[in-house]
Amino acid sequence: MTEHNRRPVASYETYPEAERAVDHLADQGFPVERVAIIGQDVRMVEQVTGRMDYGRAALHGAASGALPGALIGWLFGLVNWLDPVVSALLLALYGLIFGAIVGALLGVLLYALQGGRRDFASLRSLQPSRYEVVVDEAVADEAVRLIGGPQMTGGGPTRT
Repeated sequence: MTEHNRRPVASYETYPEAERAVDHLADQGFPVERVAIIGQDVRMVEQVTGRMDYGRAALHGAASGALPGALIGWLFGLVNWLDPVVSALLLALYGLIFGAIVGALLGVLLYALQGGRRDFASLRSLQPSRYEVVVDEAVADEAVRLIGGPQMTGGGPTRT
């Protein structure tokens, strides 16, 4: 999706407000395929969730290895034509266990290789400071008229 010949018609502090504006346009019969919501001034936020140690590294590794192991085991079990359901479930269980063990070992190994540089667990996310509703230039005036209408809820737009 490109921004060629597009014009901002409103700016909101939260995504739900921008979403409500586009929903309002859709309710009014506006061609919403000509609308985009663009996050502006994006920043990366890393929320620290706790201290990392060998036990937690093993647990995270085991959790990330268990599902792929179970899926691979299940797929190999489906190849058995004589008794595919039992063998698929049994191999999925073995794959889950094997994947968890390998994942735990790799988690501990990777944590040890970091040498204490990152002794915490965290979650990263991208957060825009505002959201702009932009529309194709050809229909921008109609969008401004509809967004500024009395049916808007939740604070209304900030004009840009």
